[in-house]
Amino acid sequence: MKIQSIETFEVSVPLIKPFKTALRTVTTAYSIYVVMTDESGRKGYGEAPPTHVITGETLISIKHTIDTILAPALIGKDLANSEQLFTILHETIIGNTSAKAALDMAIFDLLAQQVEQPLYRYLGGYRDSVETDFTVSVNAPEEMVEDAKQYVAAGFDVLKIKVGIGHISEDIARIKAIREHVGYDIKLRLDANQGWNAKEAVKAIRQMEDAGLAIELIEQPVIKHDFEGLKYVTDHTYTPIMADEAIFSPVDLKRLLEMRAADLVNLKLMKSGGIYKAMQMNKMAEAYGVECMVGSMIETKIGLSAAAHFAASQRNITRYDFDAPLMLATETIDGGIQYHGRVVTFSNSAGLGINGIKDGVFHGG
Repeated sequence: MKIQSIETFEVSVPLIKPFKTALRTVTTAYSIYVVMTDESGRKGYGEAPPTHVITGETLISIKHTIDTILAPALIGKDLANSEQLFTILHETIIGNTSAKAALDMAIFDLLAQQVEQPLYRYLGGYRDSVETDFTVSVNAPEEMVEDAKQYVAAGFDVLKIKVGIGHISEDIARIKAIREHVGYDIKLRLDANQGWNAKEAVKAIRQMEDAGLAIELIEQPVIKHDFEGLKYVTDHTYTPIMADEAIFSPVDLKRLLEMRAADLVNLKLMKSGGIYKAMQMNKMAEAYGVECMVGSMIETKIGLSAAAHFAASQRNITRYDFDAPLMLATETIDGGIQYHGRVVTFSNSAGLGINGIKDGVFHGG
C-alpha cells in the first residue's frame, strides 16, 4: 500500500495558564499537524511543535521541511517497505527532528492500522496503560504550592517541578515549600532544563539531600553539551540524574552510556526524530541497565498519543511525562489516548486511534 498524499496544517491552542521553565515561557501551544493518506484512504496522523530553544525548529521551518523536502521523497513509496521509508526520512535531511517525528508518527499510525492493531500492541504491547506525572512550572513559591496542591487533589501522585531560574536558594525554597504542603507520599522529580552549572548542581542537590526532601530524580541539571559536567553531577550526588536535552540521537546516547554520565534517560520523539530512532535508543539504554522516561514538548494529543503508545509498548520505559494535553484550554482531535486522572489508557482502535481533527482547528494548509 503506497503513500498517496501528505498534508500539513498549522494549529494553535491557548494554555490554561502560562507554562514557565528555565528556557522559556509558553502561553499558546503551536504545532504543525501532518495527515498522511494511503491508497486505500486510511489516514495517519502526526504532529510537530516548534521548540526552537531545544530543537532549533520553528513553525515555518517544520512546514517547509515537510512540504518541500520530506513529503516529496515519501509520496509514492510503499508502506510495506517501512525500513526504506525510515531510511529516507532520516537521510534526506540532517537535523529537523520534529519534522521527521511528525512523519514517523503518521507512518507508524498507518502501519498499525494495516494490521488492525493499536500502535502500542504493534510495537510490543508490554503495558495497556501508563501513569503520568503533572508538571509544576516555575513561579513564586506560593503559586507553585497552590498549583502542586491542586494537582495532588486531582489525583496525581508524581509532580515534576521546574527549577533552574534565579539563585539556587530560591529553587530550594520552592521545593521545601512544596514538600511541606504535599507531604512525603507524593513523589517529586525536578527538571532544571540546563539551568545550573555542574558545581552549582552538586551544591543544590546535596543541600536537598541534607534537608531530607526525598527527590526522586533530577533532570538535565547542566547545559546539554556538557557531558563531563553531567557525569560530575552524577558521580557526586546520591539522587538519580536524568539526561534530557543532552540526548538527541543514538550517537549521543552511546557517548552518555559509555561515560556513565547519567542514571536515567528522557526520550522525546521530537528529539529523536520519531519512534523509529527512539526504539533503537531505548534498546541501547536497556542493554546498559539504564531505564528510560518518555516525555514531550508542549504538544497536543496527536503527539502525546504517539509518545504514550511507544512508551507503553516497551518494558524499559518506566516513567511517563504526558501531561501537556491537560494544560490546553481546548481539545483538537477526536479519539487518541484518554486521561482518567493520572492514568492514560488506549482504545482498541487501530493505530493511534484518532478518528479525526475537530472543526475550526486548522489555520491553513
